[in-house]
Amino acid sequence: MSTLPGAPALPTKTLERHANLHRLELVNRELQNWFGVDFTFWDGETGEMMRAAEMQPPGDDNYLSPMIRTIAAKKKPEIVAEQAGACILAMPMAMDGGLIVATCPFVTGESYDCCEDEEGLARLLGTTSDRATSWWREQNRWTTQSLERMARLQLSKLNVDDEARRLSNEIDKISDSLSSTYEEISLLYGLTQNLRISSSDEQLGDLALNWLLEVLPCEGLAIQFLPTDGDNVSSKGRRETKTLSVGVCPLESEQLSQLVSHLNLGEKGAPFVANQRITAREEWPFPKVRQLIVVPLAEGDNIFGWIMAFNHCENKGFGTVEASLLSSVGAILGIHSGNIELYRQQSEFVTSVVQALTSAIDAKDPYTCGHSDRVARLSVCLARQMGQDTDSLNLLYMAGLLHDVGKIGIDDSVLRKPGRLTDAEYEHIKLHPELGFNILKGLKQIEKVLPVVLHHHEQWDGKGYPHGLKATDTPLLARITAVADAYDAMSSDRPYRKGMPEEKVDAIFREGAGQQWDPAVINAFFAARDELRDILGEERADIRFDVRDWLK
Repeated sequence: MSTLPGAPALPTKTLERHANLHRLELVNRELQNWFGVDFTFWDGETGEMMRAAEMQPPGDDNYLSPMIRTIAAKKKPEIVAEQAGACILAMPMAMDGGLIVATCPFVTGESYDCCEDEEGLARLLGTTSDRATSWWREQNRWTTQSLERMARLQLSKLNVDDEARRLSNEIDKISDSLSSTYEEISLLYGLTQNLRISSSDEQLGDLALNWLLEVLPCEGLAIQFLPTDGDNVSSKGRRETKTLSVGVCPLESEQLSQLVSHLNLGEKGAPFVANQRITAREEWPFPKVRQLIVVPLAEGDNIFGWIMAFNHCENKGFGTVEASLLSSVGAILGIHSGNIELYRQQSEFVTSVVQALTSAIDAKDPYTCGHSDRVARLSVCLARQMGQDTDSLNLLYMAGLLHDVGKIGIDDSVLRKPGRLTDAEYEHIKLHPELGFNILKGLKQIEKVLPVVLHHHEQWDGKGYPHGLKATDTPLLARITAVADAYDAMSSDRPYRKGMPEEKVDAIFREGAGQQWDPAVINAFFAARDELRDILGEERADIRFDVRDWLK
């Protein structure tokens, strides 16, 4: 922050306060994207209010303030008060080495007209009965379970974002400390140029080994990557140790593991240099190793493997120059592995968000439970029949899962009505594509599914909704999803009718080709008829976004 010439500099505490307020505003903006409301923020150590919500009642200060420190210590979101059909959600989170707690009241009552206990609601909100009643009528309705689930997902996302910023800072620090020698700079520059999240750590490791062999005075080098995969079977981490080597490497993969274990490097996580003062001893168990440098591929406390240089070309001892260069390379490879792992975690986070939203759709309308997953797989089948590439298939699968997410905002009385809808009810349910678009538009990771969510009810002749698009003005993936959606809807049992027989479904599609649906998609439908029929008959509980995991 700059000051005018001659003006006194702002005190450090004032600058810190401004920075904290700016950070709170950013966090609040993020929470608003998820919950649609303004939050109040408290100091987790003192219980003092740091920022009051502008558009929401902050809650009873006398009740909340003493509880803040307890909530912060638990480090997990929880409902701290619930009465009069409302509750207060509290979300503790770390910020600049300290803890803050974000709170906000939400309506959990089922009544849409009035609050049954206006005085109790006013006490909970810390405001007057009139303002509490007015607030009640303006709020969306939640369940405590959905609030807690959404809070956990949001805190997970904030933690991932903070980790990404930290990793970015680490990369900047390493870049500042690069060696001044031309060969070292060229090597490290070449590595950083290949720090693409799309390139595997093994590809970058292979490049590093070959470049290092030209720079370091050693006979051979090796990298041993450790398994990174966890218990989640859907993740894409490495499941077993992988060893790469160049030049003359005196040890096999198993011996490299024994070397690391012998030196207790897994506990220390620090660079290790051994020259003949150590390797000439009788108790040294690796006689082929005369000189040695071992450096961890680390990011923070996480060790992803080891990079090793063996035996000086002139039988001299390795020094600080060689160790420093190998440490720099190890740090870059470690950060790259950390980025890949973070990317994997972000993918799993997106999976959990989609799972939560899909579950919410199924819970909203139990008569169509499993509909979203079937539409997703039917869409993939149709798109594959039409020659779409793998990226499009993966995108279409996610879009199919989320195509009806807007139904979360449709009244239950309309969504679950067993009989025919009135004109007004039909107009209400037609809002769900735009509602779904608005729910998802703040999630950057899945922004590519938005056209499908918004336009899967458009028609080829322009008589669909919400925008009345004609023919190819509707995105192709939305036109494919429209056929898959209609096929499952017509074939499945509903509370007001049984599923249609195949002959009737086929006749409707033939008649609607070129009117309601894209003729090319209908052709694909009949070409893949047997496979589509099989998809209707199977249910699957898991969500796997890489279609190569389950396509035959």
